[in-house]
Amino acid sequence: MTARVIANGDVSLWSEDFGDPAAPPLLLVAGGNLSAKSWPDAFVARLAEQGHHVIRYDHRDTGRSTTTDFQRRPYGFDELVSDALAVLDGWDVPAAHVVGMSLGHTIGQLLAIDHPDRLLSLTLMLGGALDVDFDANIGRAMSGGPSEDGLPLPTRRFLEVITLMSQPVDGPEAELERRVEKWRLLNGEDQPFDADEFRRLELRAIAHAGAFQEPINHHMIPQPPVSRAAGLAGVSVPTLAIQAMRDPAAPPPHARHVADLIPGAQVVELAGMGHALTSAVHEPLAAAICSHTLRTPRRVTT
Repeated sequence: MTARVIANGDVSLWSEDFGDPAAPPLLLVAGGNLSAKSWPDAFVARLAEQGHHVIRYDHRDTGRSTTTDFQRRPYGFDELVSDALAVLDGWDVPAAHVVGMSLGHTIGQLLAIDHPDRLLSLTLMLGGALDVDFDANIGRAMSGGPSEDGLPLPTRRFLEVITLMSQPVDGPEAELERRVEKWRLLNGEDQPFDADEFRRLELRAIAHAGAFQEPINHHMIPQPPVSRAAGLAGVSVPTLAIQAMRDPAAPPPHARHVADLIPGAQVVELAGMGHALTSAVHEPLAAAICSHTLRTPRRVTT
């Protein structure tokens, strides 16, 4: 395991790798306001053990990557896509299997549309297709309005997360417990949840970043225009959409919807998975990803 800091213009991106550098590369793209440490070590190790050179990185404004004043220097998904490409360049990877989670789900779609030559395959999970106005759907869910795109709105538990994270807390211990509660809610209703497991994960993320306060800048990034979804019809990258059946943010059939927009895309449904990477889902999730990536023919790159 080696850490590497990569420059993308005036932004520095912290990253690290797992596994054999000669194995097929796999880039993990985390969710919003989450660092590389949001991918649990045990899960990343599974991917490496099954034959991948795994790379994970801190988004800008998370972990040990550059933190900016968003009000003075706003950015959007174009910059986040550029960051992912810079990480690949920094590890001398011409093309990789890309796994995008939540915010990374959106980044993955944009990579497949705009930079298909950099992807060996794409795995999407815990997010919506580019034609889903997620911000508007949150507003409709809060007001009790109906869905306008025929897809389920975020659930009550997801709205509880928004309320929870908007409330002030007093001190580091209260902040830690709030972060653990956030994951309990995101894990889905009536799901087993080990608070100690996520307390340990959050403490590792806090130690990595050197700060207790959770980042918020990604909440201010505007969504890509829904018109960008038209580009999904031209995607030729082998794509897998994973549906977490208990995901309160993107409930079923969101994965089926994005797969319907991408020619040849496949869907795997994981029962018992919410919007959190609990230890219980590591094995089936890694198996689904590796079944997809390892059957993708290796491309000769120069």
